Amino acid sequence: MTITHLVTHSGGFHADELLSSVVLTRLFPQAELIRTRGRQWLEPAPSKVIYDVGGAFDAEAQIFDHHQRPGPLRDDDLPYSSFGLIWAHYGRAYLAAMDVPANEIDDIHAKFDSKFVLPIDLLDNGAMEPSVAGPLSILTLPSLLGSLKPVFDEVSPTADDDAFFKALPIAQSFVEAQIRNLAAKKRAQGIVVEAIAKAGTSPILELPMGMPYLSVLTKAEADHILFLIHPRGEDWTLNCIKLSNDTFDQRADLPAAWAGLTDAALEEASGVEGAKFCHNARFIAVASSREAILKMAEIAVQNV
Repeated sequence: MTITHLVTHSGGFHADELLSSVVLTRLFPQAELIRTRGRQWLEPAPSKVIYDVGGAFDAEAQIFDHHQRPGPLRDDDLPYSSFGLIWAHYGRAYLAAMDVPANEIDDIHAKFDSKFVLPIDLLDNGAMEPSVAGPLSILTLPSLLGSLKPVFDEVSPTADDDAFFKALPIAQSFVEAQIRNLAAKKRAQGIVVEAIAKAGTSPILELPMGMPYLSVLTKAEADHILFLIHPRGEDWTLNCIKLSNDTFDQRADLPAAWAGLTDAALEEASGVEGAKFCHNARFIAVASSREAILKMAEIAVQNV
């Protein structure tokens, strides 16, 4: 039967039902989203999806609440919020609707669950302190979405609903951006693997454009690669490679004599015609051609 209504609770909103609504409104765009606690709306029916309200979890009946005792748990006994329940049941269909390739859906579904959905579940259930989710709790997604709620002395009777429906497209943009990034990383993996093979024993990796690469380098144990080059617009860039995404420390720095120089001054210091810029922190340099950036990369290798 066609889904005609998406039903969640009225009043103040939280990240879990807001993000659940992002998934459900894409899958059922013709359905009306109802925010209510009216008993007649909370009776399961084939035409409804009920979530974050209703006092039960029954995927076959399309009711996805987590406030009852005992609440639904993952296989590792961590608690679900409504978002986790909706993602587990509808997430793969959502990814297909986002045009994620069929052979990548399971992997991206799992990665999005662990990186994005699980923290929402834990925070909503009080199973993770905001300080753990982010040292500055205001920067956590639930806090950012929560800041879109009406202020305490807003007197409009529709204030909560108005704020919810204004927040919904903002939440949608976060979810869709995460999915696009995960899908892009999957596409990048094959390109980087091929580039590593082509580089062989060279300490210089060449990519056809800027893209995520560090996790692939690490997995491939390509520790001999010290610098990365790729085109950027009409220029080419020479990039240092961080030891990990958790630090600014690099496998190797660009030459100290280049730091902060541009154009003629950098050409003179490097001896490379076409050298245009080197960051003062020595993690990136720019040249006007592939030939010039390769020369700079070779000099940087010799300087290590």
